[in-house]
This record gives sequence, structure tokens and C-alpha cells, in this order.
Amino acid sequence: MFRIRRIFDDVIPVNQDAIRQVKSILKKRIPEASEQEITHLGDKLRNPFPLRFRPILFVAENMRHKVLGFAMLLHEPDINFCFLDWIATAKDTLRGGLGSALYERVRAECAALKVTGLFLECLPDTPGTCDPDQLKDNIARLRFYERYGARPITGTGYETPLSPEDTCIPHLLYDDLGTDIPLARSYAKKVVQAILERKYKNLCPPDYVAQVVASIRDNPVKLRPFRHVRPHKTRRSVQAGSTEKIALVLNQDHEIHHIHERGYVESPVRITRILSHLEKSGLFETLETRSFPDTHMHGVHDADFINYLARACEEVPPDKSLYPYVFPIRNKTRPPRESTVLPGYYCIDTFTPIHRNAWPAARAGVNAVLTAADALLEGRRIAYALVRPPGHHAEQRSFGGFCYFNNAAIAARYLREQGRVAILDIDYHHGNGQQDIFYHRSDILTVSIHGHPAFAYPYFTGFDDETGTGEGEGFNLNLPLDEAVDGKIYRSALMRALARVADFEPDFLVVCLGLDTARHDPTGTWSLTPKDFFRNGQMIGKTGLPLLVVQEGGYNTRNLGNNARHFFEGLAEAVFAPTRGRTLSLAVPKGMHFRYDPVPEDVEEIRHLVASTGFFRDDEVEIAAQLVQERLEKGPAGGYFFVMASKAGRLAGYGCYGPIPCTLAGYDIYWIAVAPEFQGKGLGQVLLTKMEQLITEAGGCTIYVETASQQKYAPTRAFYARCGYTVAATLPDFYSPGDDKVIYRKSPGKKNPDHQRTV
Repeated sequence: MFRIRRIFDDVIPVNQDAIRQVKSILKKRIPEASEQEITHLGDKLRNPFPLRFRPILFVAENMRHKVLGFAMLLHEPDINFCFLDWIATAKDTLRGGLGSALYERVRAECAALKVTGLFLECLPDTPGTCDPDQLKDNIARLRFYERYGARPITGTGYETPLSPEDTCIPHLLYDDLGTDIPLARSYAKKVVQAILERKYKNLCPPDYVAQVVASIRDNPVKLRPFRHVRPHKTRRSVQAGSTEKIALVLNQDHEIHHIHERGYVESPVRITRILSHLEKSGLFETLETRSFPDTHMHGVHDADFINYLARACEEVPPDKSLYPYVFPIRNKTRPPRESTVLPGYYCIDTFTPIHRNAWPAARAGVNAVLTAADALLEGRRIAYALVRPPGHHAEQRSFGGFCYFNNAAIAARYLREQGRVAILDIDYHHGNGQQDIFYHRSDILTVSIHGHPAFAYPYFTGFDDETGTGEGEGFNLNLPLDEAVDGKIYRSALMRALARVADFEPDFLVVCLGLDTARHDPTGTWSLTPKDFFRNGQMIGKTGLPLLVVQEGGYNTRNLGNNARHFFEGLAEAVFAPTRGRTLSLAVPKGMHFRYDPVPEDVEEIRHLVASTGFFRDDEVEIAAQLVQERLEKGPAGGYFFVMASKAGRLAGYGCYGPIPCTLAGYDIYWIAVAPEFQGKGLGQVLLTKMEQLITEAGGCTIYVETASQQKYAPTRAFYARCGYTVAATLPDFYSPGDDKVIYRKSPGKKNPDHQRTV
């Protein structure tokens, strides 16, 4: 028995061990793999930019996490193809079910990514080309791939040796993934150029690459006839759709907690409505809930509070509810003795009852959320704890807001044993529980977007000046919003929240999912739609972090399930299936912090930074500084907006952009400058991506950027081309005779016509 799972990074121990085993198989089975490639395998998963491919690593492992085989797929989203870099099993060759399962998983991923084709290399099967001892294995491998319809391209110079003594040059195979679409010449040229320039950048000089690309003349490109398998016996079809699933853990005992009093909206039907929509999506795999000891609750809640809840719920008569009605000032050494008064000693409101089934239901929810957290530690990328009662209002020694135990806080503390954790609360109401529990800690970041406490429950916490205390100062962020909030306003706040999460550099993100931000929710005033939930899910998914989603509020049962489904569809799209035409994502350079509002010190810092690059004249340096000064004097009305990147308190790079006057949705990117010591580390790409996101959120549709045609700006022009920008116009002799202005253009989110399948 084995399973195939994707390894997203090398953060958690189970992934670190899997990568260690993959490296061992690489050294043994693929001797041509360089030591550098093997050593930096984990780095490539976290930061694909230097490779200029998006690596996707699959491992086949048994139930004891022993890796039996692996496949490394390289995804090029701009040209829209995949390259199978490595596929190997720990023993023998690709014969048998393990190799087939790995290759079929690769093909399924390619179909999910909607690439035009899958390419791979295989050594030749012609006698005299390679060592005779290799010939048998070469024939077996080509036979294996032919069973799926993949065959070598012919009539090109791809097998041209780099030196006369080279004879065993691999074929380039093409798998059309069962579409029967011929390989277009123009597309093949882009693919071959990308493979040779990136995969073999240290081997293939530019003139060799140009020679091979120019040799592709047939249209469509020809494939070698079947040699080892009869065509009618091939298994060419592929099932579209990624097999990656969201781990769903349901609190099975939630139904016993059913308060029948009129107006009590926290009812079992909430879970039923959510499940009915999620089951139709095909995104989830349900896991069985496991039991965990009480010690995990004691890590975030006081023992006397836990003991009180257990005892009080047991003592309440069946089908009766005891509501707090007296709230004594808490004296820890002298709590009230009267049982009818005692609830107010531990509760923060008058509408969360002590009930016979509150304890077992809430306790089962703790088991569910810890099971979901364990799923992340087992290598899942997204886990969803669908629990009720909710938990984010439960503080260290109090309950309220329908919440008894703080599920998210318990899970965050559990995950903290393996790495840094951030909690992002996107419920309509303030996450006062997490704030109270972690307010003094710097190792768990708490962020909450919510209705302002001037009008929204719980009223006494959630102000923006509550930032933490002691060691925890600066590690609690509250983003209170007004009563009327639509999707655009909310996404602006969410962007600020995610920027703080990125600055914290966590290893895990716990998301408190409140669906009460939706239009017509009886407990909220905002107006988010299903499309807004989808976009919010996308934004959170793009953090690239392992995600534990914990269900909190949401009480309009008519739209509850639909909104939940849209949120997870956006989340899954961002995490599992990057769309065609999306540029390669970048990990934020370690230790880099970002801000968006200039300060007076930036005028001189930017003047120095721009001058230090050596690209700009003195007058241009002064213009860069003047733009910062204008923003300081006029604010946003001046039309200049900034993204500043700093490390260890020093400005490392910045970008400046703004709306183009007299256009409806056009934006200019005026500056991107990176200090010399930070160049070549992906910071420029990160700055550009952040500006594109901000422009899109502001309603911008088209982005323009200008540069010069001089040779020294060739890297700049190549940078914009890699990032999806195309030349819109060239103005001859604009800067000086022979120095043209080159205007680049990009419309974020729109498909590039070059990515369409054509012959």
C-alpha cells in the first residue's frame, strides 16, 4: 500500500524527512543530477524564482512515511507547459504499478493546470548512441512512456551534441495528455528555448540555444512513430482535476448541542447547510476525528475554568439552560458560591448558556480541530475543522458569544511546537479570545478584522490601539471596520492583515472563518457576496502557507453553504491549481518587511538608493526623491503610491506607482529600484507583484511601465517580459538619438493569447 502526496515545502518534519529520502534516491538512481540540484531541492520548493519554473514534488510513500518513489514536475505558467524533471523509484526501474501511479499523478496535475503539453527527456534507444549496458533500460523507459502516447519529437536539432565526443544525447518527448492536439511550431520553440536556457543554463551557450530553436521548422512538429507499443494499446486519456484535497474534519457530536430557545441562532442546521454545499464541490476528503488529551486545553484555558464548565454542564437538568444574569467583579480567590450566580463569574454575556450537552459538544470540537491540525503536520496543505459550537470568543478563563473553548487558540498552540503560527480571524466579531490568550506572547501573531467595538459584539475589545503587552507588544493587530462594508473595503483590510502575516514569517496560518460577514447575516451589518468570499479565499491561499481553517460564526442559513463553498473554491484554486498565465510566485526574501506610507526619512534614503544602482542620471535621482516629498505633502491626493521594503531597519528597495490622469483604469509604474546588495534575490519581483495586487484591488485594469532601449537596460526589459509584460509601443529617439522609449503593458488576470493552443 502506498499513497502519493505533494510536498509543498520543507517546513514540517514529515516533509523534511521525505525530502531527505528523495535526495537519497536521487543520488542513487539519477547519478547525472548535480550535487547543487540535490542540496537545494527544498530551497527550490520555497522560492521558484531562481529556477524560473514552479517545482511540484510528488512522493509515493507507505503508511510509515517511507518514500518509495518520487516525481519532480516543473510548471511554466507563462508559456503554459510542464517539464518532467525527474521520476524515479527507490528500487529497480519504472516497471510496475508504482512508476505508473506516479506518472499518472503527474499527468493528472498537468490536466488540472490546463497546460498545453507535458515534456520530458529520455535517453535514446538506438544501438551505438549510448553505452550498451544502458540500452535495455532506455528501451524500457521509452516503451513505458509510449504506453501513454508520449514520443520523441523528430526533425529538430534537440539532440545536437555540445561537443563532438557527446553521443548519448536525450530525446525530448511530448505528451499531449490525450488531447490529440498537434504540437505547434511556435509553441515548441518557446518550450525548447525555456528548457535549454533554464534547465541547462550552465551548459548551453546562447548560440547553441539559438541554433536548436531555429532547427524547429515543421509545423506541426513531428513525433516519432510508435516503436515499442501498438497505438491502439496506449492509455492516453487522463482525468482532469487535481487529486489534492482539503482535509475535512467534522465535529460529529455537534448536534447534541441544540438550544431550542427562540432567537438562539447557533443551531445544528448551520453545519448541515455548509456540508450540503461542500460535498458537491469535490474538494474535500473527510478524516475520522481522533481523541486528544485534556492537556491541550489546559495550555490555553485556566484549570478552574475548565473544571467549572465540566461540572456545571453535568449538573444542569436535561433540556434546561442556565444563563448568566449576575456578573460579579472577578476575585480569583473568592468566586461566588451560588450555582445560579457562578456562570456570570466565567461568562462575558447573557446569552451563552450552561447546558447539559455544551461540554461534550465543545470537547468534541477540540478533538476535531486538533485532528485537522495533525493533518497539516502529516503533509496536508489545507485542513478544515467544521465545528460548532464556535470558539473564538472563549478567553483564558471565560466563555461567551456561543463559544466555550477556543478551538483556534488550542490548535495554534499545538502547531507552535513545530513552527511559528499566525492566527487570522475573519469573523464579523472581534477574536477577543485569541487576543486575551496570546496578548503577552511574541511567537504567535493574532490578527482580527471585525466590526468596530463601538457597535459590534463583544464591545469591550477589538480597538486598534490594542497591540499586545510586554513581550507580545506589536504582535496583536486589530482592524476594526465601519458598519457598512462591501467586498472592496474588506479586501483592502484583508491585504493589510496579510501583509502583517507575511512580515511575521509564520510556518502555519490558522484562519478563523466567520461567514457572518455576508449580506443579510442576522448578527452582522456587512454585505459580502459569494464572489467576495471566493476572492478572499484566493488572497489567503496565495500566502503559500499551510492553512488550518476553523469554523466560527455565520448564521444566515440561506447563504451559509454557498458562501463557504465559494471561499474554499478560491482557497483551493490559489493553493492547488495555479491558473494558466500566472507569473511565477515568489517567496518574500527572509527578514524583509514592507510598508506603504512614506516617512520623511525616505526622501534621503530613496535619493541614496536610486543613486547607488548606477542606472540613473543625477536629475532622475532628484525626481525620485521629489515624488516622495510630494506624497508627504499632498498625501494620496498627489497620485503617487509606494511599496517600501526594508531589512534590519534599512531600505532595501521600493516601488512607486499611481493612476494615469484622464484614464478610467490605467496605472503607471514609475519606479522599481533595489539596492545593489539586495539585487538578484527576487526582491524586484516581489515589489512588482505587490504593486500589481494593489492596483488590481484599486480597480486598475491596465498597467504601463516605461524603460529605455539602451543595452544596459536589457536586463530590465527582460525582467518585465518575464513578469508577463508585452511591448505596447516604441518611441524612437525619445531619450536621445538612438535611445528609444519602450512602453510595456500588462492587464492582470487576462489571458495571454500566446497561451492558446494553435497549430
